[in-house]
Amino acid sequence: MPRVVLGVCGGIAAYKSVELLRLLTEAGHDVTVVPTENALRFVGSATFEALSGKPVSTSVWDGVDRVAHIDIGASADLIVIAPATADFLARASHGMASDLLSNTLLSATAPVLIAPAMHTQMWEHPATAHNVALLRSRGNFVLEPDSGRLTGKDSGVGRLPSPFSIFDAATALLSGTVGLLSGRHVVVTAGGTQESWDAVRFLGNRSSGKQGIAIARAALAAGAQVTLITGSVQEAVPAGVNHVKAPSAAQMLDAVRESMTQQPDALIMTAAVADFRPIDVQEGKIKKDSKSHEIPTLNLQQTTDILATMCSERGSASLPVVIGFGAETVQSDEELMALGVTKLKAKGCDMLVVNNVAHGAIFGEDYSEVIFMDANSRQKHSGTKDHIAQALVARLGSILEGLH
Repeated sequence: MPRVVLGVCGGIAAYKSVELLRLLTEAGHDVTVVPTENALRFVGSATFEALSGKPVSTSVWDGVDRVAHIDIGASADLIVIAPATADFLARASHGMASDLLSNTLLSATAPVLIAPAMHTQMWEHPATAHNVALLRSRGNFVLEPDSGRLTGKDSGVGRLPSPFSIFDAATALLSGTVGLLSGRHVVVTAGGTQESWDAVRFLGNRSSGKQGIAIARAALAAGAQVTLITGSVQEAVPAGVNHVKAPSAAQMLDAVRESMTQQPDALIMTAAVADFRPIDVQEGKIKKDSKSHEIPTLNLQQTTDILATMCSERGSASLPVVIGFGAETVQSDEELMALGVTKLKAKGCDMLVVNNVAHGAIFGEDYSEVIFMDANSRQKHSGTKDHIAQALVARLGSILEGLH
């Protein structure tokens, strides 16, 4: 279980650290929260203690018997400071040790991730720019703040990145995928398609888009440019992606083909594309006939297999890597792998990720079990969909590296 220290400084954005703490603990990390005294003016220690399951202190005089001001940082696998104020950046860059958090930072041997938050004028001040550059030169990972609404009526650069963005960066540091996809362009499809029957009805599926969006976020955190093509999704689309909506199978095929004109390095097809669509689509709503009770006939035709099509067209599109997903309903891993081998050969992709969705499993859940399959290997992965996404990005990085 990775040990993470979450440092929280005294800015109004401190309330967002609560959501970040929840994400870290739900991912299975052992989190110790180390706030500054001013941070506790915004979020009480009881909140941090309840969510982390550990006592919270701001003083170097607590835990003296175990030398806490050294032990906390020295035993951590990752230090995250969010939010980091201008004052803390100044103290950290000059090696000051005036409270428990700054002592913890000085004793850390693990990677350090810093997420600044402050007013635009403070962020753009030459002193802050110098402090950030100094921290980065020492190997600290300092995120760029977002632009948007700040305290009061102010807007501009200086907003704390979203908890999901910070969590993704933290996960990338823990998994070793930071910078793995720098300079790469990755296209990801996510969610289920909806095939219209009439003006209000459609054929769809249970896909929530969680896995595809998690992969997009992981690729972003690994430094990639990401184009995310979505059907119907229940998750928020991450900031920083080029988002294209494609509700139907035909629209998704068009969107994927259009994305190929940008010559991406990889296509990851997680979308649950409908295999069938109605032949006849009514312009208005199909009405019930209360007298005859006649049931309308639904005639179907097959949709285009986007994964197989893109694999067959990849030569003209100069697409190096294609990764597909396959959801099956089976009784065993052996049966799942057998179907996966057949599908891998039939589709022509470089790698196939298969999972068992029997009895409604996986769809819409945070947890998943998958098998990575290629021509030479089979690897089973289980855990949160964020964990699966990180594993997939690491695998993609290895594949792309092997092409050069």
